[in-house]
Amino acid sequence: MPHLTLPFEIVPVTQSHSKLFQGELYQSLPEAMQEACQEKPHLLEYLNMLPPDEMELPQYCVKLDRKMGDLKVRNLIYPVSKEIVIHVFSKLGEERDFYIAIEPAFSSMLNAGGSIAEKLAIVEELMLDYSEQLASAKTDEAKKKAIASALRSICRVTRKPKPFKNGSGGLFGSFGKAKLEVTKTEFDIIEYLSVREKVGMGILEPMMADDHIEDISGAGLGPIFIEHKVFKGMRTAMELVDHGELDGFVQRLSESIKRPVTMRNPIVDAVLPDGSRINIVYGKEVSARGSNFTIRKFGDTPLSILELIGFGSLDYRMAAYLSIVLEEGMNTFVAGETASGKTTLMNAMTVFVPSDAKVVSIEDTPEVQVPHGNWIREVARAPGKDEMGAVVTMMDLLKAALRQRPNLIIIGEIRGEEGAVAFQAMQTGHAVMATFHASSVEKLIQRLTGNPILVPKTYIDNLNIVVIQSAVKLPNGKLGRRAVSISEIVGYDPVNNSFSFVEVFRWNQARDVFEFVGDKNSYLLEEKIAPRRGLPPSRKWEIYKELDKRARVLERLHKDKGITGYYELLKILVKAQQEGLF
Repeated sequence: MPHLTLPFEIVPVTQSHSKLFQGELYQSLPEAMQEACQEKPHLLEYLNMLPPDEMELPQYCVKLDRKMGDLKVRNLIYPVSKEIVIHVFSKLGEERDFYIAIEPAFSSMLNAGGSIAEKLAIVEELMLDYSEQLASAKTDEAKKKAIASALRSICRVTRKPKPFKNGSGGLFGSFGKAKLEVTKTEFDIIEYLSVREKVGMGILEPMMADDHIEDISGAGLGPIFIEHKVFKGMRTAMELVDHGELDGFVQRLSESIKRPVTMRNPIVDAVLPDGSRINIVYGKEVSARGSNFTIRKFGDTPLSILELIGFGSLDYRMAAYLSIVLEEGMNTFVAGETASGKTTLMNAMTVFVPSDAKVVSIEDTPEVQVPHGNWIREVARAPGKDEMGAVVTMMDLLKAALRQRPNLIIIGEIRGEEGAVAFQAMQTGHAVMATFHASSVEKLIQRLTGNPILVPKTYIDNLNIVVIQSAVKLPNGKLGRRAVSISEIVGYDPVNNSFSFVEVFRWNQARDVFEFVGDKNSYLLEEKIAPRRGLPPSRKWEIYKELDKRARVLERLHKDKGITGYYELLKILVKAQQEGLF
């Protein structure tokens, strides 16, 4: 069982929840915190555990704000679900803040060998009689109901449970065979833990429920780490302290996703039901520090382009420019290093694709999110030990997509020979959007024309736009994500064996602003898009007026109307496009 390690010495709490609500601490809490405690009594119990001489009571935040990441010292609590709240705590001398999940079972996890653990073990044994009912439940909701029903049959809730013993013939108590007497609090804890283990992700469930977390990782023995959208790198209070415990944990994790790891098959890549990606490496033989795992989370709703603007990733004119080129079916790559925000930006950009377009997405791991009704989502099938059916590659799916007459093909990430087919698709008039691992336009072209992709150099100018997305250091010393450039590919000169491209937007690192260096000098806007819109050479400059108009519309929606959500923005843009306003 993983250990709960806190950055402070707790104060033992022996009072019942009802007594704690009558105490001085509860009476002194702000109204919002009192309401949270009423909904989650285990939060009040936790607050009473905090050492008053060492730390102040945490601030309660109903909702986190990105600006909270600028706080030098953090001591705050925020909710992530009906049952779970998170304590973010800075400790002097520690490089990372602590991420402490306060769950209904928090106190029992501190006392691993206590009565709750004993009663839970008995419940697990008695649950075997209900295995058929649990197995027949197909959805998570049905499984939760089946667990609750079984527990009501197994347990008897009473104010003062009588002593029990676990004999060889089963469980015996004052209420008869196969009945366990528990308090209401104990029942709630047992139900929470049963659902967490059988339906959720076990000790990782609080992190999976937290929409502010991007990445969860266990790098071997030691604490589990997370990457937080607001507070960046943090360590959790959950710690794995020996190799047997660690191996057992990753084995259970792999079995829960029906891709068990073994000594013969020590590496597993899979997709969780919510779309998150998980990688597991099993055993000290292949991982020196012991088994490790990484979960890269993806939210149900993509970040919108206006939210990215609010984070400083790009500005309104860049968004307006992208809206024009995508509306005109220009081929676009979003390139950058790992975890630079490529897929996040590409998902945000899909709101600019005409709403009546037919879109086909091709991925090896489902990450792309498209709001269009006529969206075909195709996912490659890799070889697996227990998997039925033939292997289906990205190349296979891309070839199939060319026969589906799409207006736009989105490729989750180009890595190999499918890149050459993507350029053939561009050559035949299909619009293509994709992400690509490259830190500059030059390196992108080098990789495209080299092994194993081998795109003919004369095909490169079929690619119109390259957005370079990067994780950068901001002037204030913090890390951020920025679209550091947007460039237009002009062509290939076979005589000099060189490629020409024009940078239209550039990030100024010293000032953290974006410069429109291609203003009145955009090859794509003037030579390709203006003629498509019926503008003669003498009036091609009017395309810049359209760009400025769109930038003002986006800024007004964001600043004046308070529009930020992905689908909220989509709905407005669809209506504006239909009325010819955008």
